[in-house]
Amino acid sequence: MDTIPFITNDAVVLGILMILLGGIFYTSAKATGFWAKFYKIIPSLLVAYMLPAVLTSMGLIAPEWKEVTADGEIIERSSQLYFVASRYLLPASLVLMTLSVDLKAVFKLGYKALVMFFAGTIGIVAGGPLAVLLVSLVSPETVGGAGFDAVWRGLATIAGSWIGGGANQIAMLEIYEFNPQRYGGFVLVDIIVANILLAVLLFGIGRKDKIDRWLKADTSAIENLRKKVSDYAESLKRIPSLTDYMVILAIAFGSVGFAHFAGGHITDFLVSNYEIVSNKTSAFSSFGSEFFWLISLSVILGVALSFTKFREYEGAGASKIGSLFIYILVVTIGMKMDLRTIFENPGLFIVGLIWISIHFIILLVVAKLIKAPFFFMAVGSTANVGGAASAPIVATAFHPALATVGVLLAVLGYVVGTYGALLTAELMRIVAP
Repeated sequence: MDTIPFITNDAVVLGILMILLGGIFYTSAKATGFWAKFYKIIPSLLVAYMLPAVLTSMGLIAPEWKEVTADGEIIERSSQLYFVASRYLLPASLVLMTLSVDLKAVFKLGYKALVMFFAGTIGIVAGGPLAVLLVSLVSPETVGGAGFDAVWRGLATIAGSWIGGGANQIAMLEIYEFNPQRYGGFVLVDIIVANILLAVLLFGIGRKDKIDRWLKADTSAIENLRKKVSDYAESLKRIPSLTDYMVILAIAFGSVGFAHFAGGHITDFLVSNYEIVSNKTSAFSSFGSEFFWLISLSVILGVALSFTKFREYEGAGASKIGSLFIYILVVTIGMKMDLRTIFENPGLFIVGLIWISIHFIILLVVAKLIKAPFFFMAVGSTANVGGAASAPIVATAFHPALATVGVLLAVLGYVVGTYGALLTAELMRIVAP
């Protein structure tokens, strides 16, 4: 954003976001009346996501902005709330929500989760060139260009983001050498369109039963997993003491601290010793990402602790605290979306919307064919378009016990991301005018 927001102090912004969350939870707890009807239509998680976006669009808050000093120097400023939420609270929530995971029950979910993930990947690979082709029939200049300014090169960076995340996005920028001065506009399309998809999926979660009936899906394995985790938590349920909360936070942030420490060393070792990892154009560049190892190690630690007595802290509300962290992450993601920017470059946004619509349609068709639950469709989509930051959010909206499924698929997205993005880029190169 070029405009300085009304509120630039992160402490104040955090206070506003927490007041919003408090209001959402207070009103969504109403059993009758207007709010009960409202949240039956609009899920609370979607409200938590959209309200900060409205504040950003009004110019009250912002994820980043530019300030001009008295000497005329332009300084880029940014809020650190999303960074803190994604680097500290997200891994902490993953540890707490996998603390009581039943791995056998997760694996019993079957092959449909993988099928839906790869259907989402195919949707991105096919959607990119199809979107370019369709738009070129009406407005060839929108998707045209030559040399390093060619639009397909910029769209290749979006393909990297939508399959493998930020590391793969940078890899595509390096490989295709897109004009860096135009790169910001494509990042904007990436963020806004991906967030629109997330909003649609969160809206669908409120109607998951109807969608599952239309898909004729067998949700028994998901229900069994939810029931096993809920029954286990109920069997251990107790009034938590201050000691319980301290131990839960020690487990969470002790694990996060270790994941940061070990992840940093693993990243340095791999980047220093393996060119295939340090090379940003390599398909294995994701393994040189500290965030990749932070998320992976947090999940590994949570699963490892689920085989110890620490899993009994689920009875004191470990997963509830994890869900709290997830909601804080959601509002910080929401504040990154400025609805006004949709109209700044409508041509590119139309390409992005067509692209993501093809991805969604392919997921829907495959889900209908194999009778996969909406849960697999939603998580398979966000594991591609959103990765480790979004997949657990969607999975948790179904049940905290399912967060692990979202993370495992998101990690798979890191692995296949560069290959999928390369294929998408080459197909867009062929059809681009």
